[in-house]
Amino acid sequence: MRHAAPEGGAGRPAAARPTSRDVARAAGVSQAAVSLVLGEKWRGRVSEATADRVRESARTLGYRPNLAARNLRLGRTRTALLVVPALTNEFFARVYTGAAEVAADHGFGVVLYPSPGGVGPARDPFDSARALLDGVIASSMAAEALAAIRGDELPLVMLDSDPADSRGAALVNLGIAEGMRQVADHLLALGHRRFLHLAADIDSWTFRVRARMLAERLAEAGAELRTAPTPLSVAGAREAAGSALGAPGSSPTALVCDDDLLAAGALKAARRLGLRVPEDLSVTGFDDVMLAGAVDPELTTVHLPAEEFGRQGMRTLLTVLDGERPAPLTLPARLVVRGSTAPPGARGD
Repeated sequence: MRHAAPEGGAGRPAAARPTSRDVARAAGVSQAAVSLVLGEKWRGRVSEATADRVRESARTLGYRPNLAARNLRLGRTRTALLVVPALTNEFFARVYTGAAEVAADHGFGVVLYPSPGGVGPARDPFDSARALLDGVIASSMAAEALAAIRGDELPLVMLDSDPADSRGAALVNLGIAEGMRQVADHLLALGHRRFLHLAADIDSWTFRVRARMLAERLAEAGAELRTAPTPLSVAGAREAAGSALGAPGSSPTALVCDDDLLAAGALKAARRLGLRVPEDLSVTGFDDVMLAGAVDPELTTVHLPAEEFGRQGMRTLLTVLDGERPAPLTLPARLVVRGSTAPPGARGD
C-alpha cells in the first residue's frame, strides 16, 4: 500500500524545508561559504558583502539548520541571557531586538532579564544558570546582577563596559567618549561658556566616561562647568535641573544631559522657570531614542546604534562559543543636531 505524500494546507503538498544548498544557490556561493557565514567563522575567509548576501538569502528562504544533532554533540541549549537595567528603557529594548535577530539566524533564543530596580543585585531567575544557558550578554549598568545568576562563570560578553575591568569577558562598546566630545565641541562652537551637566546618579562606567570627557573638553576651552546629579527619570531630572538652574550665581547657557530621558525633564524644568529653549538655554541629550524627536523643541542628542549594538553583542557571543577570542569592538556614536541648541544671546551673553 502506498502512503500519500504529506500535504500542506488546502490539500497542497507540504513545502520542502530549505537546505544549505538552497541558500548557497540563492546567494551564488558554495555550501562551505554558507557554513562559514552561518557559523560566524567567515571573517578573513569570505568578504563582508558575501556574508551579508548569505544571511539575507537564508532569511528570505526561511532557512534554519537542523540543530538537534549539533546541540547534542556540543552539549548546548542554544539559549543566551541578555541582562539589562530595565525593560522600560527603549534603548535596551532595541538592543534586545538586534541580539534576537542574530540569535534567530543561528537557531538561538535570547532570554531578556532586567536587573530589579534598574541596577544592583538581583535574584537568580534560574535553578541553575549554568545548566540552562550557553552564555550571557550583559550591560555594565546591570553588571552586579551577574553575581546572583553566576553569569560570570559562563561565556560572557560585556556591553558598554570598562576595558580595564572586563571580568575576562569579550567586550562590545559604544563610542561614548567620542559622543560626549562631539556634544562639548558643538556647544563650544556655538559660543557657550557656562555649562550645567545633568549627570545620572548611577555608579557605572558609561556615565563616568561621559562626565570625564565633558570636564576635560570644557577645561581645555576655559569654560565653566557645574554638575547636578539626578535619578535616571524625567521627574528626577526635572527637580534636579530646576534646583540647579534656579540656584544663585551665574546662569548656565547650556545644559548637557547624560540621557534623553533626563533632557526631557530638563525641558520641563526650563519651562517652569520661564526659560526658552534654545534662546535662553541650549539642552542636549544622549542615546537618540524616539523621545528625542517627540519633545518640543526636538532634541540635539548623540545617536547610539542600539540595534547594531545588540547584533554585535550576539555575534561576539557566538564567536566566544566557537572557542575564539574576539578583539574588543567599539561602535561609533554620532551627534544629531536638532532644535534644542543655538548660540547664547537672548539673555545678553
